[in-house]
Amino acid sequence: MAFISFTVDEFRLPLFTVTDQHYRALGAWLITDISVSYSACLDALAMIDDVAHGRPPEDEWDSDKYEVRFTPTGLEFVNEWVADERGRYSLDEAREAVEAYWRFLANRPENRELIREYRPDLPRWQAELLQWEERWGRPHPYRGRLF
Repeated sequence: MAFISFTVDEFRLPLFTVTDQHYRALGAWLITDISVSYSACLDALAMIDDVAHGRPPEDEWDSDKYEVRFTPTGLEFVNEWVADERGRYSLDEAREAVEAYWRFLANRPENRELIREYRPDLPRWQAELLQWEERWGRPHPYRGRLF
């Protein structure tokens, strides 16, 4: 059974529930720092995969709310706006949570009234993956494993 799950509120914004309060800070980081950004979630997945395979992350995590480090032993972060909100999670815990969050984002229904400029012929998650690969100039390490 997963230790974290996601739903949406009445404004279609993400909410999370955890089976153990140890994961509360991780859930808060996901829904506030990654929020509904497919690109940021793809960045997190790539950073996890990179450090898990001994590669340094392509770049530092970009955030105006958190100081975040991806290391071979795990994910560490400090919320710069909320006192005492920090997290330290193993790479396996971080991977499981970010993968679950990706599935949550990718399965959200698209707003049919919005027209995407980039690859509107594809589901949004696929278009975002292609755009990520163009931006970074490499295949995403999760290509073929995202669904």
